[in-house]
Amino acid sequence: MIVNLPDTTSREVAKRLVNLHETEGSVNNGRVLTLVVCAEHDEPTEGAIEAAIAASREHPSRVIVVSRGVRHARSRMDAEIRVGGDAGASEVIVLSLAGDMADHAHAVVIPFLLPDTPVVTWWPSIGPSKPASDPLGTLGRRRIMDANRDPGLNTVLKRRLAGYSPGDTDIAWTQLTPWRAILASALDRPPFTRVLEVDVTGPDRSPAIDLLAGWLRSALGVPTRRFTGSFEVRLVRTDGDTVLAVDEANNAVLTAPGKPDGKIAMTPRSLPVCIAEELRRLDIDEVYASALAGVADVERISPEQEALLRADMRAAVNHAAQQSDSAASDEEE
Repeated sequence: MIVNLPDTTSREVAKRLVNLHETEGSVNNGRVLTLVVCAEHDEPTEGAIEAAIAASREHPSRVIVVSRGVRHARSRMDAEIRVGGDAGASEVIVLSLAGDMADHAHAVVIPFLLPDTPVVTWWPSIGPSKPASDPLGTLGRRRIMDANRDPGLNTVLKRRLAGYSPGDTDIAWTQLTPWRAILASALDRPPFTRVLEVDVTGPDRSPAIDLLAGWLRSALGVPTRRFTGSFEVRLVRTDGDTVLAVDEANNAVLTAPGKPDGKIAMTPRSLPVCIAEELRRLDIDEVYASALAGVADVERISPEQEALLRADMRAAVNHAAQQSDSAASDEEE
């Protein structure tokens, strides 16, 4: 059920919400958190609402969508309430604010927060430079951003680190969970040989790949290089390279010395899956913080530098072959 309340007030919205609880049987009991979704007037919100509703199957919640409109317009609030089949296991309140109300969104939101439950703030599009200092961000125990949506993909993680506060996290990080699990599993198996260096390859403008490199740099403490190209993680170890790549069928393929190749079916992680994972744990993600800091210590290799490295490697191989041939000739004589 969807109820529209144009040009309304917080009191009227709260009153209508109580009436819906009574008539539709929707109650707050069992709601485990409040999810505040932040957007500007020109940013679409329907995809975020659908993701929140899907995640509510695991985390019943009240979803408050705040769309801040044109500041120079007349002060106004339009509201929409979704309950029942249109809200899944959640109830959704969409608040479209204009004029002065848009600059005081957190004051408008506070009366609708569920009592005695945690609050999570999510910016599905472009978020603030320092989420914990944003008025809506101050409400959240957890603050979710999405570096993939930032227009400055090559600098977004540097800005995330500069504005980081405990409780911040990112969808680009959550997308890496299965890949990190595969790599951690590979390192947890014998013979436990030491990793000497790491090469991470992926698309140029990919915050997720950069975070993966930062995570490996911070976790292993070894030189880590970031290349541009098809996805691959190469762990250079004393007994040979362990390589994680993707085949033509989008399976993850793990290759390690002395072991058969391992194949794991992988599918891109959907937004609802990522949001559900973020809502599953509301404590500080210290591993994300370390990965974010580790990005700065990763050596980024340009395509031109990579070409020079490959040329040097070919020259070294040719030189070694010539030395071997020369030694063989000397033995024959």
